[in-house]
Amino acid sequence: MIFKRFLQSASRNVALAFDIDGVLLRGKNPIPGAGEALRLLNQSKIPYILLTNGGGYLEKERTDFISKVLNVEISPLQIVLSHTPYKALVNKYERILAVGTENVRKVAETYGFKDVVHQTDILRYNRAIAPYSGISNEQLQQYSKVIPNIADKKFDAVLVFNDPHDWAADIQVISDALNSKDGYLDTVRSYKDSKPSIPIYFCNQDLLWASEYHLNRFGQGAFRLINRRLYAALNDDLPLTDYAIGKPTKLTYDFAHQVLIDWHRKLINNDTSSLEQRLPPLGVTPENSPFQNVYMVGDNPASDIIGAQRYGWNSCLVRTGVYQDSTPLGEVKPTMIVNNVYDAVRRVVDQL
Repeated sequence: MIFKRFLQSASRNVALAFDIDGVLLRGKNPIPGAGEALRLLNQSKIPYILLTNGGGYLEKERTDFISKVLNVEISPLQIVLSHTPYKALVNKYERILAVGTENVRKVAETYGFKDVVHQTDILRYNRAIAPYSGISNEQLQQYSKVIPNIADKKFDAVLVFNDPHDWAADIQVISDALNSKDGYLDTVRSYKDSKPSIPIYFCNQDLLWASEYHLNRFGQGAFRLINRRLYAALNDDLPLTDYAIGKPTKLTYDFAHQVLIDWHRKLINNDTSSLEQRLPPLGVTPENSPFQNVYMVGDNPASDIIGAQRYGWNSCLVRTGVYQDSTPLGEVKPTMIVNNVYDAVRRVVDQL
């Protein structure tokens, strides 16, 4: 009966967006019912995407892994990682400081950034920049590369791609860049200002996230908080002017909505094997959306659910991640609270 309803709903103007950590996966392990839920959507050609504040990988790398773990076919055009919208900044900045795990250099270069410097490159240039770094000499040799005359060319922006692993050193490197003279390494400006010397972007505002550990862990939101407070301390308590994308920002939900519309078009045209994606510039609100209802399925009230609520989407809050029944919701009003992702999909379809 459920499967029949799925097939009947294929022509309905409904779409879904799924968070990953705490909804589909717990660490690297599948959450029960996740694969079954997505397979039913695939079979009935109901459009869906994965919308996550996670990152550090290329979109294809992430969907290949999830497809294998859940035994379900997912296209790289069906995922919006926290940093996917950075693609729209490629023509805006030349030299960027790409902050995150060692893989983000490849991500940034694949997006099309022409001059990418990883924070470990700066430590390799001069370890005294962060004397208490926890990175070993072996790791430094593996992750970094020598950039000739690194101090002779200015940085245009700092882009945080995911949670780095050496917070003390990474915060120091970022602080130096924000308080530099015109973005040049080894310099410091002579004035205090809420506007940093070069812009900084954070792509994930989640204070907490659900890992394999049974208690929630700090996320990029905590990393951003520390950077902001230290910046203010160095600038006469002036608040840092930064840019934040990722859930729950409207910018990210607009971008995700455009990805959903593009995927819906591919389903209608039987063109899902194509990797060509038609998307407008960052910040464009979709017009003439084909969807009567879009459901955000997430585990974090402070990002997944409040973002959907403010954007005008429905939401399904699951109990398999950050949220538990004892979690205060405040202004957050999910459309439904369910045990897991399969229950969420079933409830959505039952209402069609």
